[in-house]
Amino acid sequence: MTSSTPLPGGVTVSASAPSWIVWALRVTATAHLIGVLAQAALAGLFVTGDVDLLTWHQNNGGVTYALLYLQLVSAVLLWRPARLSSRPALISLAMVLVETAQVALGNARLIAAHIPLGMLIFGMSAVFTMWAWRGPRTRSAA
Repeated sequence: MTSSTPLPGGVTVSASAPSWIVWALRVTATAHLIGVLAQAALAGLFVTGDVDLLTWHQNNGGVTYALLYLQLVSAVLLWRPARLSSRPALISLAMVLVETAQVALGNARLIAAHIPLGMLIFGMSAVFTMWAWRGPRTRSAA
């Protein structure tokens, strides 16, 4: 008997995926979330007056953005070769679009929009990472 796996948006699947795809998604989502957390910490330290941390914030943003693209690739692999739902790939793509806007807002120094959008990114990343660890099942190596 297989159990259903809830996906973001209320979609459920009862299939499983190769373990390397699921683990790639888990690792990239977790690494991305850690990068997002570091962004918040660096931004908070920057506004306390340590202006050197703005460069760290910018560099970490680039790494975090790259990790999100790896998460998107992993989510597409979960969808296409593994034949599971497209929802994680679509959510990852939406996250790429939101983070693209975040980068543009940060570069334009539009802090009034940059900070709330950062909070949205943190929420999306946390929920997606939680799902990545609880949601997709792996195929046993039988």
